[in-house]
Amino acid sequence: MSKIIKVSTDLEVTVHDFPQGTIREQNRQLCELIGNGCEMIEHVMPRRLYNELGHTTEVKRENSKCVAMLVDEEFLFKNELQFNPIGCYLYETDKHGSPIMGNILFVGDTYTDDGITFSGIEEETFNKLYEQLKQLAWKAGGAK
Repeated sequence: MSKIIKVSTDLEVTVHDFPQGTIREQNRQLCELIGNGCEMIEHVMPRRLYNELGHTTEVKRENSKCVAMLVDEEFLFKNELQFNPIGCYLYETDKHGSPIMGNILFVGDTYTDDGITFSGIEEETFNKLYEQLKQLAWKAGGAK
């Protein structure tokens, strides 16, 4: 079973199985995992994920090492959502002022017959990213 990573606004880094089913069913489950009434996902390619953490934007059909960040598409319209410190850092909010709010997910991007689709994260990439996110959470003050 392939894995994905969730980072909450309180800096908790957790591992989850990539959802099974149709693309529609997967997207619904990804929305539920983001939480806070998420109904629509936004696919984000945050610069620091690639420039500083060293991940790739190159999507492949097999063994794709490309990872992306998923957020609630409507997070700016939900007053109850909090800043996500790791999401803001990776998205370079400090440079342009546009925040990332709410919980975020890290997933793989893979070419399929339907185009680019979300997937679990390739194992080597997952291991590297998971350790990097835990380190960022620790540096940002998370005790988890």
